[in-house]
Amino acid sequence: MAVGPRATATIPPPRPGPTDGAVTARHLDIAVERFPIAGAFVISRGAKTEAVTVVATIEASGHRGRGECVPYARYGESVESVVTQIESLRDHIAAGIGRDALQTLLPHGAARNALDCALWDLEAKTRGMPAFKLAGLAPPAPVVTAYTLSLGTPEAMAAAAKAAARPLLKLKLGGDGDAERLVAVRAAAPDAELIVDANEGWSAQNLTTNLAFCAAQGVALIEQPLPAGQDAILAEIGHPVPLCADESLHDRGDLAGLRARYDAINIKLDKAGGLTEALALATAAEALGFQLMIGCMVASSLAMAPALLLAGRAQYVDLDGPLLLARDRPEGLLYEGARVFPPAPTLWG
Repeated sequence: MAVGPRATATIPPPRPGPTDGAVTARHLDIAVERFPIAGAFVISRGAKTEAVTVVATIEASGHRGRGECVPYARYGESVESVVTQIESLRDHIAAGIGRDALQTLLPHGAARNALDCALWDLEAKTRGMPAFKLAGLAPPAPVVTAYTLSLGTPEAMAAAAKAAARPLLKLKLGGDGDAERLVAVRAAAPDAELIVDANEGWSAQNLTTNLAFCAAQGVALIEQPLPAGQDAILAEIGHPVPLCADESLHDRGDLAGLRARYDAINIKLDKAGGLTEALALATAAEALGFQLMIGCMVASSLAMAPALLLAGRAQYVDLDGPLLLARDRPEGLLYEGARVFPPAPTLWG
């Protein structure tokens, strides 16, 4: 398969001896899986009708660890490039590398996420210890997740908000008519807490007007109003609504440059490159005073499960990916009303 922009050009040969979470005689399987979306998922950059994921499965000593990722074209990824990256580490996986070594072999992104989460899952099952204990965390608890409304006409978004009947809604905006969309949703869900996600769809010309309008409508948080790399102006203006970095934020290396621009960050395992970096990123962000959102790509419950280990530390949780699918995995997460529950060991961790 063709190697995309994130593929690692040269992978050094594996070194003998395990590191953290490593066991020997391991076998790697890679699968591309497709999940139809209920209707369509529409943001400012376009629409899609299915979620295409890559699953890495590592087996050893009768145990199996899995990790699911979503290749994202916005970050220069494709299914082919991600599969190639994962495949490039087959010998390292067989030799027993652990999570620390993995961080040096692949850049942040979807491929490293799949392998990192598979290693966490494998270690949890091999040691008979939940992943949250391996990470030194408190047991995860049910949390309220946002529910995403795709970009559409004001009427369609209002109908979706009313049908959802949830306390926390996330509106995809980013185009002409955003004010009308927001007014319609607010009227349909007057008691809901609202997050606006512009997905880089606003401009310096309409930014101040849009921020003021969101404040007037009681919006709690605005994600990524401007394109990544074009958001310096955010450090020079007031924030009548807290701003959250999404596309501008991947791993810890991005934090320092964003502190004056944003009030919060959206941590996604596919951006950070796995749970290992996401945990470190959360700690570093908290130390700098950022609020946290734990987010996701549209994917199955297998991709959401590791992120739930971070949910207790977040001011906002957006792990509704499976709710947007026409079908989830049989052993998927339990969603009850607005709450999502921690995964069973049969799913992950």
